[in-house]
Amino acid sequence: MRLFTWLLRAFIFFTLFAFALNNQQSAVVHWFFGVQWSAPMVIIVLVAFAAGSAIGVLAMMPGWWLHWHRLRQLHSKVANPGPAPAAPASSSAEHPLRDAL
Repeated sequence: MRLFTWLLRAFIFFTLFAFALNNQQSAVVHWFFGVQWSAPMVIIVLVAFAAGSAIGVLAMMPGWWLHWHRLRQLHSKVANPGPAPAAPASSSAEHPLRDAL
């Protein structure tokens, strides 16, 4: 299994390396107000991928933070349990439809 993992990594590396070698021609990115950026296409693709990944991680951060916060609260409740809740009284007044069944 370890050999398969290394072969897969090598395949991905050489595929990306071949992509970089085949896309060395210069490309121009036109921004707003006439600003242009000229760079090799592989650099432009790499920057776009990195920017998209960063935006995705930043978009997920509030959810991760909320999950982490709730998990900390749960762990604090488990570590410091309060008094046990009283068992509810068993009466038909709480469940009036139970007697009809």
